[in-house]
Amino acid sequence: MKRITLFLLLLPFCTGSLAAGKRLEAPAKTTLKMVDPQATPETRALYANLWCMGFRGVMFGHHDYPSYGIGWRGDDDRSDVKDLVGTHPAVYSLDMAGIDDRKIEFIRQAYRRGGVSMLVWHQSNPLTEGPGTKYPVGTAWDNTPVVGEILAEGSPMNRKYKARLDGVAEALRKMVDDKGRPIPVIFRPLHEHTQTWNWWGRSAASDEEFVAFWRFIVSYLRDTKGIHHVIYAISPQMDAVYDDPVGRILYRWPGDEWVDFVGIDCYHGRNPEAFVENVRALGEVSERLGKPVGVTETGLENNHPADYWTRDVLPALRGERCAMVVAWRNDNPRHAFGPYLADASADDFKRFHADPWTVFEEDLPPMYRMPKGVTVK
Repeated sequence: MKRITLFLLLLPFCTGSLAAGKRLEAPAKTTLKMVDPQATPETRALYANLWCMGFRGVMFGHHDYPSYGIGWRGDDDRSDVKDLVGTHPAVYSLDMAGIDDRKIEFIRQAYRRGGVSMLVWHQSNPLTEGPGTKYPVGTAWDNTPVVGEILAEGSPMNRKYKARLDGVAEALRKMVDDKGRPIPVIFRPLHEHTQTWNWWGRSAASDEEFVAFWRFIVSYLRDTKGIHHVIYAISPQMDAVYDDPVGRILYRWPGDEWVDFVGIDCYHGRNPEAFVENVRALGEVSERLGKPVGVTETGLENNHPADYWTRDVLPALRGERCAMVVAWRNDNPRHAFGPYLADASADDFKRFHADPWTVFEEDLPPMYRMPKGVTVK
């Protein structure tokens, strides 16, 4: 365990930074506003700590990490990251699509250990899904327009989609701790909406439709279904260097009162300049809006140079207001975005883990206890 990290992170204050060099100073007192004014106390505390983390260091996360890794599947209390450095990632990313009791139990386990869970949603196209379809027909990657039909109150697609959200609400209600209290989760319902591959993206829905769709999902879960343990996160894809990166992050912005957390999915390849510029822009958005931010997806698909983590990743994050950096999944040696024992970057990831700026599960403060100096409305 990193002693400097542990000492500073366990302080019940939202202040200070973990490493020498560029320092970030959090305001002595901060008031944050959430999408849900009825959010549970634990959800408010997590939200406050996500904000504070942006001034202290960066949490490392990994998609699907407890389900499988390189050369194993279904082992208890295992992850490729833990195999390497002895601790799980701080953030557990998983998909709402195909959510089952096993994955919900992984959320419980992460919560017991003090970790953070985040849900993305590769939801199928409700217009074209069905038996006998072949990829991409009917999947999230089928960009046949349907959002307008979903928004038409009382239409067949509107009724069908509400039933889908009923299923999401049911899954969220199962996410409870050992005492039956709801476990806070970060939810990315419409990720990478800047792209054309998805049926909620820019090729299939107008600006007005996307904004209305986002608000429809949030309102239905919060107001109709009474779900109050969700932090709603938006996450445009930001892979390149842009003339106006802040403008791209805020593309099709649903409104400050409809978004809690701002992420970016940044698959920048071997172009560290793009990563640096987009993380910097993310910090500007955080400062402007007063919201926590993070890199919600990134990584190279099993093409890691030996110094990838400390050369391509860490320098862009150090000293920036970025609460998390989440690598995509490790499914097999040809589709592995995070580290693993046999990877060329394994030793470098150990150095990444040891750096005072990076935060893993063992380094986390009490994420579900409100830090001093922060008020969440």
